[in-house]
Amino acid sequence: MADKFKPDLTYSDVTPKTLYMGRRNFLLGLAATGAAVTAYKRLPGLFAPRATGSVPVPLNGVVQSKYTTTGEKVTPENWVTSYNNYYEFGVEKDDPSKNAKNFVTSPWTVSIEGEVAKPQKLSMDDILKVAPLEERVYRHRCVEAWSIVVPWIGYSFSNIVKLAEPTPKAKYVAFETYYDRKQMPLGSEAGIQLPYREGLRLDEAMNPLTLLCVGMYGETLPNQDGAPVRIVVPWKYGFKSAKSLVKIRFVKSEPETTWDMFTGVNGTPEYGFYANVNPNVDHPRWSQAKERRLGEFLKRPTLMFNGYGDLVASLYAGMDLRKNF
Repeated sequence: MADKFKPDLTYSDVTPKTLYMGRRNFLLGLAATGAAVTAYKRLPGLFAPRATGSVPVPLNGVVQSKYTTTGEKVTPENWVTSYNNYYEFGVEKDDPSKNAKNFVTSPWTVSIEGEVAKPQKLSMDDILKVAPLEERVYRHRCVEAWSIVVPWIGYSFSNIVKLAEPTPKAKYVAFETYYDRKQMPLGSEAGIQLPYREGLRLDEAMNPLTLLCVGMYGETLPNQDGAPVRIVVPWKYGFKSAKSLVKIRFVKSEPETTWDMFTGVNGTPEYGFYANVNPNVDHPRWSQAKERRLGEFLKRPTLMFNGYGDLVASLYAGMDLRKNF
């Protein structure tokens, strides 16, 4: 791969640093005034265990992508990093930001397997060299009727597909995420099968909007938002954008996914494989016609395909989008 695509940082620069306790804790320390007050506040830290998790750092050499949402206010970073669905770290929205702090994300390997000519294992350094990093501001719609606008950093997943060289038998891409009971003890209480699994049709995965994501807000991904690498599919409900990827498999038939296997209160699946944002198809327990942007009070109408229909609607020509939800 050409050196011009190589970021200024290698992923070893992102690894946990026992002496670097995080931006927010550092700023809190600076805010303390007076030697006595500062000493008092730091005293408990002398006896606390050192942090071992990854800490977001700036990503350099990022260019602005043409595949971006324009004219919309970006959701404040503190909302996006403190209001999350990541059930391996707890089911409440503020659980992941509290419980993922010490999640160890280095070393990290993503395995490419299945119906491909070039199966391989990629380190984060390998992943960062595949294609130039771009910033893309995407809208996102959660199935629970809230939405966000986020500046992600990554590149089209199609670059990974081309790297793997899928065989003619490959029709779908299956994603598997990291799961370690020691690091994620609350996962056993989530009520879903883990490790988390998701999938796309191969043509969906090849769509230029589908993003292999390594950062957000100018930095590497926070743990609670899917560090160190995740998938982002902006025209689908948020649960399709699998976090903390460890395995990418190219397969012949539609793969089983975590939420497709989940049965709700009525004993039937609540979420289908496609999960395209469709305001005309209600969730069994609530309407999908409107959404609330995080940080705002009033609701707004939900857009078909989350507003990305001009780039993705052709993928579903002739399909019954009520049946294939």
